[in-house]
Amino acid sequence: MGEATTKAAVLRDFLEILDWEIPDNTQLEYSVKAFGKTYKVDYALILEGAPVAFIEAKGVDTPLNETHRDQLSAYLKNEDVNWGILTNGKRYEFYRRRVVDSKIEIDNLANLHLQDLSNRVTVLRAFTKGSIQTGDSEKIATRINKLQEARIILENEKEGLADEIKNTLTESVSDVISSQAESQAKEMIDRLVEDIETEIDTDGDSQPEEVEPPDSPPADTKSSEYIIRIKSNNEVVATFSDDLQGNLMGKAVDYLVKNRGLISEVEPLPYRPGRDRITIHDQTTYPDEDKEMRSPRELTGGYYVETHDNSKVKYERLNNLAEKCGLGVEFDDAW
Repeated sequence: MGEATTKAAVLRDFLEILDWEIPDNTQLEYSVKAFGKTYKVDYALILEGAPVAFIEAKGVDTPLNETHRDQLSAYLKNEDVNWGILTNGKRYEFYRRRVVDSKIEIDNLANLHLQDLSNRVTVLRAFTKGSIQTGDSEKIATRINKLQEARIILENEKEGLADEIKNTLTESVSDVISSQAESQAKEMIDRLVEDIETEIDTDGDSQPEEVEPPDSPPADTKSSEYIIRIKSNNEVVATFSDDLQGNLMGKAVDYLVKNRGLISEVEPLPYRPGRDRITIHDQTTYPDEDKEMRSPRELTGGYYVETHDNSKVKYERLNNLAEKCGLGVEFDDAW
């Protein structure tokens, strides 16, 4: 589809989902100033006679690029409009204009594939007519920005932060726990990053559901590592451990593939429970989508499992995969 068809066939429905009435609260081909010239932005979303958001549309056959992003940014800056969407009907990029210390900044809130929109309720809510009217959009975007900044700090300063946590614990308790404290601190930071990514990637207003913790393992088996036990008829048939949950999930799933015929239980691939992201596939690229698995672990036979999830989701996925093979999973209480 070309640009005109994209606007007619896709964006009208998209705008209605966000509660923007056509033509009451929208104006097609709105005149804007940029780069010393007058241009036409594809859609202006109007409240009280003034534009509050711009949507710039490209054809489905046109990949979004930096020129398109610079174009939309110029429109937002020059017209003092705070919200912008760049799309080709297949990919959607969401932007916010804000003024920080007298300097205009354009924040990228999300870059999404069409299939991901249903999982990003919070981002979509920021661009609804009601949220922009009430000011809730600013609160939503500010939280997303702060989470993005927190993730960057945690990832870039992990070693230093873990060292500070270790020092605090050893000073308050004893030097004898130094090694365990450092390992646990790093794991805590990793889990926090995963939880932040999950909130940014799904619905930022939702809180993780409480999950009943599994039975704790005997005291003499506890360590700084995560542990998974695969069970058949309440008997342990395999045990795996690792410092990282992603690695451990890969080990456990590989056992199910290699020894328990998991692939035959989840075919045809990709295995994608419900409308969720792909769990197992024979490649790291989503079929017919411009999208890659975020943290794939390679399995026996050239298969891959997605491990980019928070603890709760990994817990649910492993239980699901084990049940496909008629098995159960027991997790240590650190999980």
